[in-house]
Amino acid sequence: MIGPLVLALTIAVTFDDLPATGGERGVTAEIGAINRAIVDTLAKRGIPAVGFVNEVGLEVDGKVDPARVAALTLWLDAGLELGNHTYSHPSLHRVPLTAYFDDIVSGERVMRPLVLARGGTWRWFRHPFLHTGRDLTTKHAAEAFLAEHGYRIAPVTIDNGEWIFAKAYALAMQRGDRRAQKKLATEYVAYMERKTDYFERSTLALFDREIPQVLLVHANRLNADHFDRIAAMLVKRGYRFVTLDTAVADAAYLSPDTFVGAGGISWIHRWTLTKSGPSGIVADEPAVPPWVMRTAGVESE
Repeated sequence: MIGPLVLALTIAVTFDDLPATGGERGVTAEIGAINRAIVDTLAKRGIPAVGFVNEVGLEVDGKVDPARVAALTLWLDAGLELGNHTYSHPSLHRVPLTAYFDDIVSGERVMRPLVLARGGTWRWFRHPFLHTGRDLTTKHAAEAFLAEHGYRIAPVTIDNGEWIFAKAYALAMQRGDRRAQKKLATEYVAYMERKTDYFERSTLALFDREIPQVLLVHANRLNADHFDRIAAMLVKRGYRFVTLDTAVADAAYLSPDTFVGAGGISWIHRWTLTKSGPSGIVADEPAVPPWVMRTAGVESE
């Protein structure tokens, strides 16, 4: 059993790909059920999460579906915050800057005015795939565009392969295989604890202290059914849930980041690579178990 390092840890929780991950967007009723279950868990636990929206998921046959918008107003009704995850989830590493910028603007057409009309704030942006640019010119151009449009980039410190578990879980549901679902859910919690422990150790190696962490997960049936178990694990490790604002107010989040690699990686790794190169990365980062990869039909994380 992995034990907590200290008793006064803080973490901000963020969900990507609202209203639901691509493979689970087909049925509007399921989108509503997924968001209702996630919001209920967050409310029960008092977790001030931010949900990042791909507005393409609000559409059916090219038209905005009010029922899908209503699934996201559940977040606002609960006092939670929403942000922009682009319209269609493109990679900054694969499309021209102009196309990427257009997708950002298209990603705020529905929810931004809705949030503002309700007296909320629309200020957070998260890069799809955590891809922030393959060169510093592109990276800085994207940062400048987002700042000019009133956005702050939402970092991630506890990155993970949760999406692979979610895909395997969805496939098991399609087969009606409850035994596989139960096994996947149990391993999901254990895997996320291993990842949390790893990034705690990585944080201590880089800063010689704890910092507020930022967790990334996705809006999917796996978390609709089991995020409460993830929250319980974090509480058991000594975590208190805080807003994303509170987390990134820590001075650690001002650390230089010149990472321009191909992957989308944790900001802990970005800061480490910027400061000391690959030699500074803590070894033995937990991987998704091979059997989960096979179940999901995924070859690499």
